[in-house]
Amino acid sequence: MSLLESFERELHVLKASGNLRQFQSNQQEDKWIQIDQHKMLNCSSNDYLGLAADLDLRAGFFDQLPNKLKIMGSSSSRLLTGNFPEYEALEFQLSQAFLGRSALVFNSGYHMNIGILPALSDSKTLILADKLIHASMIDGIRLSTAKYIRYRHNDLEHLTQLLEKYHDDQQFEKIIVVTESIFSMDGDEADLKQLVQIKYQFSKLMLYVDEAHAVGVRGQKGLGCAEQYNIIQDIDFLVGTFGKALASVGGYLICHPIIREYLINKMRPLIFSTAQPPLNMAWTTYIFKHMQNLHIVRDEFSLRCHKFRNEVMNKQFDCPSSSHLVPIIIGDSAKTIMYAQKLQHEGFYIMPVRPPTVPKHSSRLRISLNAMLGEAELSRLVSVL
Repeated sequence: MSLLESFERELHVLKASGNLRQFQSNQQEDKWIQIDQHKMLNCSSNDYLGLAADLDLRAGFFDQLPNKLKIMGSSSSRLLTGNFPEYEALEFQLSQAFLGRSALVFNSGYHMNIGILPALSDSKTLILADKLIHASMIDGIRLSTAKYIRYRHNDLEHLTQLLEKYHDDQQFEKIIVVTESIFSMDGDEADLKQLVQIKYQFSKLMLYVDEAHAVGVRGQKGLGCAEQYNIIQDIDFLVGTFGKALASVGGYLICHPIIREYLINKMRPLIFSTAQPPLNMAWTTYIFKHMQNLHIVRDEFSLRCHKFRNEVMNKQFDCPSSSHLVPIIIGDSAKTIMYAQKLQHEGFYIMPVRPPTVPKHSSRLRISLNAMLGEAELSRLVSVL
């Protein structure tokens, strides 16, 4: 037992500080979630457009898919026998949507972010990363042999200063700037148009932008902030996920065909992972086509989110968001848990987010809005807050 005591002590420390995590069983239907017989509005899901909850959409997919194509396992990596036609069909659809650029899909957004950066980087690479990028990108940077520096969050002046300092340093052959478009915990946005302008000022610079929380909800066709600002062609590594608004699983990269071929030969999580089942690929293709036609849903959702943020800020809450992700920053972890429990008692499933997911002393209630929530329900939520 002595070998386990150090782990047990650490768990006690996490519990005492209000940072212990545990799984909770739940049942979900439409915009509702039920835990221990308590039914609540689900304000913590990443099902931003309600596609995962759409039973008719799901039934339509299975009705049009022959049984012989309902293959539940790939049994291999793509480089062996796992490269089914469904993979190629999805990548073709992605390429068509993203202005003819090459597309490559991955088992998950996490696999993607821990694999691309180490494959692309070496000791002659400098990575400049926004301070608040997702843990998957941080892990990818740490797995690389590149030197890396984290610039102040959304501070492009600080980024420019670092570029001016290091761009002409002969030890670096390339510099990769890494950011999210919509940040997962603060709900604010990077100035992608300004980042593109900066890119063209420095010849060694390449841009890596994660659109995980923008895909589906931004742009006329839901392709993300890069579409919204007409800069799809200007971002070297445009990555996103199918596991949030697109109601599926996996990640994707939009890039130059040379980069795609290079990663197929160099990216370890791609080379050595069993591929996703063809059924998943077929579903993702189906949902991706459907999602692009939901511009009216996106417009209405955007207006509802804007109204909700204004109501929250009118209540004098500390809220940096400009998106559908609305954090209410409390600070203390124990107090944040207490507030979350009160909100759940009132019928709103809102989770506390604590360190290390967010920086110390910035624990928060993270409200994740979705298109199924009506104006009256959101107004009541503001009143409860």
